[in-house]
Amino acid sequence: MEHGIAWLADWPDWYAGLTFARGIDPEELAARLGAVPGLRPGDLGASDAWSLAMDAVDGEGVARVGTWGDWSFAVEHGAPAGADLLAEIGRDGTEAVHLDPQPDHPPRQFWYARDGAVVCCFGLGEEVWRGGHQPDFLLPELVSAGILHPDGTDARPEHEPDDDRARRTLTMLEDRFGLSLPRRLVAEALLPAFVTGAN
Repeated sequence: MEHGIAWLADWPDWYAGLTFARGIDPEELAARLGAVPGLRPGDLGASDAWSLAMDAVDGEGVARVGTWGDWSFAVEHGAPAGADLLAEIGRDGTEAVHLDPQPDHPPRQFWYARDGAVVCCFGLGEEVWRGGHQPDFLLPELVSAGILHPDGTDARPEHEPDDDRARRTLTMLEDRFGLSLPRRLVAEALLPAFVTGAN
């Protein structure tokens, strides 16, 4: 479970949104997520970040940030800003990916942005319904992975378990974008934290 992102499909404790950005450092990622100037709680683990997020006012969250491979990342506790701000995060030559576990309202969600626009997005297991500026951007990869047919219809077995479907898509995204984030960074590591999203 120390490589890639496909392990997320099998992790029952995936509750935090994950935002990745290539081309900016972690502090800039936090700023683009709406980090509140002067509110720096220091380095936090997941448990303390969740506690802080639960005490936050409506619309606020806590982002723990770092780097892994070519990507800066934010683990978003509480109100995730990554999906709403992804076009802003992906401006000025930056690529951005957001993964939202949607524990209370499945399916899990994927978003990709660059050049100041959301390029494509879809639910894991619902790849037939794609959105964004270029909804077919990942269609070749989805076809190669056996997820969709070339016409965009579902190619996977009808009764494939949800976690297997999610794992297949996450593996495709991992390969396509070079995404990797060890579970210990999401669940355990002390990372620089920022309060985000306050009005």
